[in-house]
Amino acid sequence: MSLDPAIRAALSGVSTATITTVLLKKGLRNVWMRGTRPIRAGQPRIIGPAFTLRFVPAREDLATPESWSSPISTRGAIEAMPDGCVCVADAMGVTDAGIFGDILCARMAKRNVAALVTDGVVRDIAGVLGTGLPVWCQGAAAPASVAGLTFVAWEQPIGCGGVAVFPGDLIMVDDDGAVCIPQKLIPVVVAEAAEQERMEEWIMGEVNGGASLPGLYPPNAENKARYEAWAKNR
Repeated sequence: MSLDPAIRAALSGVSTATITTVLLKKGLRNVWMRGTRPIRAGQPRIIGPAFTLRFVPAREDLATPESWSSPISTRGAIEAMPDGCVCVADAMGVTDAGIFGDILCARMAKRNVAALVTDGVVRDIAGVLGTGLPVWCQGAAAPASVAGLTFVAWEQPIGCGGVAVFPGDLIMVDDDGAVCIPQKLIPVVVAEAAEQERMEEWIMGEVNGGASLPGLYPPNAENKARYEAWAKNR
């Protein structure tokens, strides 16, 4: 599940906003995961393959503290996470039960998990922050996961923040949240995203120089030719 270094390098200077624009041009409108906000300011932009976790509503005979010792548990899932993955947890948008606390996040950090992304919340937030694990979520809640959720599986298709995420899809997170790049579209996105970012850099330069937007954003034929000449000389 390791990410090709060439893909990482190609996308390192690309924002999630640009990714959504590239995917929009491919007909994909629903790729930004609602509720996935950085737990602290200044977290780095992270790119990695999705490792998925799935929760369902709590059922009293299954969602118990004893379930944490089951082979099918969040603890077991963490031990299966490969180096550099982005853990994406479908918490069904539940915000009154924290799916992970400081101990689980510390173990993820030790296993070199790149980030945790969820449409739910975490608990023990001070401790979670202390682990250094980058987290995107909806905030914090004191109750444990079993107060509102039952963990059922890992590495299955999930819905996180209203977005379908499959194992192996590429996840990018930054200050604007989390975006899912479908696995089959990764080569196309890599090919087009850097160009989109470069064009927007040129457009911003023109705007800062006083240019008006009509015919510039998006560029008409004249401005596109000017951009292409600029790009060749970079």
